[in-house]
Amino acid sequence: MRLKLAGTAAVAAVLILAGCASGTDESESTETTAAAEETMAAETTEAPAEAEAPGTIVDVAVGNEDFSTLVAAVQAAGLAETLSGDGPFTVFAPTNDAFAALPAGLLDALLLPENKDALVKILTYHVLEGEVTSDMVTAGDVATVEGQNITITTDGGVKVNGANVIATDVMASNGVIHVIDAVIVPPDVDPAALLG
Repeated sequence: MRLKLAGTAAVAAVLILAGCASGTDESESTETTAAAEETMAAETTEAPAEAEAPGTIVDVAVGNEDFSTLVAAVQAAGLAETLSGDGPFTVFAPTNDAFAALPAGLLDALLLPENKDALVKILTYHVLEGEVTSDMVTAGDVATVEGQNITITTDGGVKVNGANVIATDVMASNGVIHVIDAVIVPPDVDPAALLG
């Protein structure tokens, strides 16, 4: 990367000098342009660096600022190690905006140590065993790691329990993430009770 930046800076400097040298003759300008083109050609013929393999689901989430609330919740629930395990897993990951749309005070209540069991239930309700990419998705009920089913619909876009899937196939070394715009709550978790 440094080499590439240095090469780009050198090309820019050559081009700037060529533009500023108003007193030079045409042949010098042509030589300068040719030198710049050779430098650019040398840069583009370098072997590209190998693409880094994606990290685990947790690593990918940590690296995306839209998932900072999800990451905090996963850590509070003690699920970071599990979701960094072999898997594979499919995670329907709510964005920060999805968590912000929860009833006022609910997220704070869920992050309290005394509500850890409810938080674990909610988070594992977003996880499927196995890797299910977007080309494999079909409508129907699917069992979650939490134990209860979620309902996937495909009319007018893919939805999970009514939450819209807004991005798909964010690949990780141990599975795949699909981004959703709402937090889905298992039917036996009562948010009002958590707020009470």
